[in-house]
Amino acid sequence: MTSPHVPRPAVVDMANHPYLSGVFAPQRREVDVTGLPITGELPPDLVGSYLRNGPNPRFDPIGSYNYPLDGDAMVHQVDFDGTTAGYRNRFVRTPAVIAEEKAGRALWSGIFDPYSPTADDLGPGVANTGRDLPDINVVKHGGRLLAMAETAPPYALDPADLSTIGRETCDGAMLVGSTAHPKIDPSNGEMVLFNYAFEAPYLTWSVVSADGTCTRPPTAIDGVNAPMMIHDMALTEKYAVIFVCPLKFDIFGAFATGGSPLEWQPEHGTRIALVPRDGSAVKWIETEAFWVWHFANAYDTPTGEVVIDYVWWNQPEALGITNDPTVGNITRTVLDPAKGRCTHTILSDSDVEFPRVDDRLLTRPHGAIATAGQLPGAADGINTVFFDNLTSGGQTFWDSGSVSVGEPIFMSGDSNNYWGTIGTDVETMTSAFYIFPEDTPETGPLCTIDLPIRVPAGLHGCWVPGSPR
Repeated sequence: MTSPHVPRPAVVDMANHPYLSGVFAPQRREVDVTGLPITGELPPDLVGSYLRNGPNPRFDPIGSYNYPLDGDAMVHQVDFDGTTAGYRNRFVRTPAVIAEEKAGRALWSGIFDPYSPTADDLGPGVANTGRDLPDINVVKHGGRLLAMAETAPPYALDPADLSTIGRETCDGAMLVGSTAHPKIDPSNGEMVLFNYAFEAPYLTWSVVSADGTCTRPPTAIDGVNAPMMIHDMALTEKYAVIFVCPLKFDIFGAFATGGSPLEWQPEHGTRIALVPRDGSAVKWIETEAFWVWHFANAYDTPTGEVVIDYVWWNQPEALGITNDPTVGNITRTVLDPAKGRCTHTILSDSDVEFPRVDDRLLTRPHGAIATAGQLPGAADGINTVFFDNLTSGGQTFWDSGSVSVGEPIFMSGDSNNYWGTIGTDVETMTSAFYIFPEDTPETGPLCTIDLPIRVPAGLHGCWVPGSPR
């Protein structure tokens, strides 16, 4: 309940907030449209659905807005049947969203603010539920469509129409929450995930079988003695790989001082946990301090080493933690569990994020990584899709010009494969879906599908093959 000394905050100045204006401006409309306009030729063998989640405030925020952790979840779906394309979008209607829709305004402030609505604001049955924000990713597993974020329990959605079913624990594997980036082993359908917490045990991992049964309930990972922010993980046939970078939470200190709840502590270095999937003891490898938002993939080698590809940052340049400029580079780390050593090699010096591979190759060697980023000297914004061919060692790219592009997703067709992403033209503020050939994506889109509404920039999603509707 709100303290009487904490008045309701003012509405955020959205026009001057970088993540509430321009391509990030919220989209309040929900639509369901088929027969979208297509420029170029839609691949006839591409049948399935592209799904993407992202933060999208239902009402103008109050107090503060911290992208990407604040913002209600909105899931977008682009369907393909080989000849036509359709689009739908829906808010994930958590109890908080429903309460705010009844009130007709925002009731909660930013997640780092001390303000919260009173029981009188919320009404019966809502006051003790808190505010869930499953706004980072959307995953299909075990027949479930899950909207996910590390700050909230997952929410199940109806795959038929994206309507909200409710909180989902996956048979107890996610009792209090989960990473927004679980990894699904394509060989057996197991979903492996982790969760960090603000009290001991600070880090746990769990496993959900292909049919949605929890086969490993949340299990403590020994060796973590403080609440640390960890956004993503990697998976091999043998290990769950978790990078514990030196970004520590101090929630109560932030409330007392009004500062950031996260403290970058590079003097402690980065610690890498190799969690054996057979349940044996965790192995730790220590290295220099760096930060990771997202992993591309990882795999075991015949000689017992572990290879991990991801985007390396010298420090986290987000959430108000540091102000020093930094860039993200595709990097390969090779771990030697037997000797407790690791090596780091930059694969590309392009400034990128959102690395993706063919998800059918997770836990196994991959030949290509797609990312989104910007060319040297380009204006601020993500306006280039990069493609790293790890076999040849070359990098190609598609410069989207005035189009702000998002995370590229690998899309498998019956005969061929493709990359796809949503982009928004910053000059016209209209959005489209772009489809690239797998082998020569630098040649540009095979086709462009005009979307009926503007889609706010960011964040993550997946490709679900098969009949979309």
